[in-house]
Amino acid sequence: MKPTFQKSSTWTDESGIEIPVNRISKAENLRERLSEKVLKAAMKVNEQLYNLKAIISNANDAVMREIAKENRHLEKATRWGKGNHTWYNFDRSVKIEVNINEMIRFDEAKISAARELFDNFIDRNVTGTDDIVRQLINSAFSNTKGGLDSKKVLSLLKYRTRIKDKSFHAALDLIEQSISRPDSKKYYRVWVKNEEGQYENIDLNFSSISS
Repeated sequence: MKPTFQKSSTWTDESGIEIPVNRISKAENLRERLSEKVLKAAMKVNEQLYNLKAIISNANDAVMREIAKENRHLEKATRWGKGNHTWYNFDRSVKIEVNINEMIRFDEAKISAARELFDNFIDRNVTGTDDIVRQLINSAFSNTKGGLDSKKVLSLLKYRTRIKDKSFHAALDLIEQSISRPDSKKYYRVWVKNEEGQYENIDLNFSSISS
């Protein structure tokens, strides 16, 4: 819903009640005028950010297509260009980063069954190198907030060839079966090289800009 800022001799509050303008305080009047000013500025910047994202996205797609043309073998790689990558201008004074953040979700029933199998493995293996895995399992299934630590859960998969145990392998199978990636987000970062030869990020994050 687009807000309507009060201009007439009577103002209407959120309940639809009309208030004569002579009953509006100076503070209310000030908030009305400045909120309109802030909103207009914010919406203008928001539109510019959308346009900027489209410019960077189109530029990145064009670069990826051209690189693929020059390197024919890359065109056959189905996921090439879809993951994280970085490219530069000719003298490497400008750096463009593209990062893909895939949201990972786990099927609760399967991940719960995997935890039971891991517990079975832990009960039988609590010393030596297996103790390191036990600590990883416990931390993966209970992070600081009491929930799953997705990165640590996925890191368990690399132990498939190192640990020969039926329960452990069955748990890994359940983890793989439980994984879904319902959506992903693409993040762009633009860097420029300063006089010291270091890359400085052109900060587009409103909250991180110092006042």
